[in-house]
Amino acid sequence: MPSIFRSLARGLALVVSGGTILLLAAVLLEYWSSFAAMPAPDALRAALREMAEHVVLPVLALAIPMMLAIHFVMRRALQPLSDATERLNAVSGQDRNIRVDDAHLPAEILPFTTAVNTLLGRLEQSAAHQEAFAADVAHELRTPLAAMMLELDGMKGPEAARLKGDVAAMRRLIDQLMLLAQMDAQQAALTATDDVDLAELASDVIARIAPGVIASGRMIELVCDTLPPLVRGRREAIGAALRNLIDNAVRVTPPAGTVRVMLDGSPAIRVADGGPGLSSDQLDRLVQRSARADHASPDGAGLGLAIVHRIMEVHGGTIRTDPGRSSLILDFCP
Repeated sequence: MPSIFRSLARGLALVVSGGTILLLAAVLLEYWSSFAAMPAPDALRAALREMAEHVVLPVLALAIPMMLAIHFVMRRALQPLSDATERLNAVSGQDRNIRVDDAHLPAEILPFTTAVNTLLGRLEQSAAHQEAFAADVAHELRTPLAAMMLELDGMKGPEAARLKGDVAAMRRLIDQLMLLAQMDAQQAALTATDDVDLAELASDVIARIAPGVIASGRMIELVCDTLPPLVRGRREAIGAALRNLIDNAVRVTPPAGTVRVMLDGSPAIRVADGGPGLSSDQLDRLVQRSARADHASPDGAGLGLAIVHRIMEVHGGTIRTDPGRSSLILDFCP
C-alpha cells in the first residue's frame, strides 16, 4: 500500500543525495585543472586529501543532519493524521454523530475530511430514518392487532383459539421489533441511567413468566446465593433480555425439566436450561439478526438472541455462553 511518508522520504533523500553528488562533482571539475598541473604524486594526494577534509566531509556532515531534520519535520507534519486516526479508532459502536475533527489537520487534507464528514452525516441520517420507520411501523401495527384480539375474545371454538395464538405471536414479534428499533436508536444509550436491582428484576420477570412456563410442562426456579450489586441501565430493556433468555431456555428444556435463573453476587444473570448448550461459535452466529437456532420458535423471527445481544451492547455488557453448564450469561459492567 502506498505511503505518503515513505514516498516523501524517498523523494527528499534522492534530492539531498543528488544535490550532494552534484556539488562534489562541481567542486571536482572546478579544481580538475589544478590537479592536472601537479606532476608530483605526493602533491596530488595532498590536494585530494585537503579536498576531502575541507569539502567532502563538511558536505556529508551537513547532509546527514539535514536528512534527520527532514524526517523529524515530516513526522511532525503528519502527526495530526495519526491523532485523528486514533480518535476514530477509539469510537465505540454505540456512539453517534461521529465526525473527523479537522481543527488541527493540514489544509491540504481538509477537502478529504469534509467529504468524509458529509458522507458520515448522510449515513447517520439514513440509519436514523430506517430506525424511525421500523419503530413507526411496529407501533402502527399494534393497534389493529389489539382490535383483532378484542374481536377474537368474543369467539369460541378451536379456530378462535388458533387465531388468538397467531395474533399473540404477531404481537410478540412486533414488540421485539419495537424493542430492537429502540435499542438501535440514539436515545437508548442516552436514557440508560436507572439503578437496576438484578435480584428484584429477576424475581419480577419470573413471576410474570412462570404461569406460561408451568403450562408448557416445565418448571422455573430463581437461585440467589448473594445479592448482586446494582447496575446502570434501562430496567424494561434488561427485563426483555432476561425474558428472551428464559423463552429460549424453556424451548430447549425437556418436559418436566427445570429452567434456573441464578445470581451469584456478581453483576451477572445466568440462565441454565436442560438443553445441550451452545458453543461460542454457535452463539456468535445466533446473535446475528438473520440467524435462527434449530430450536427457534416457529411463530418467531429468530430475533431473541439478537435483541439480547443489542441490549447488552447498549448497556456496555456482553452475553456469553457456558456450554459445560448449559447456560447463557448476561454480564453487566459493575
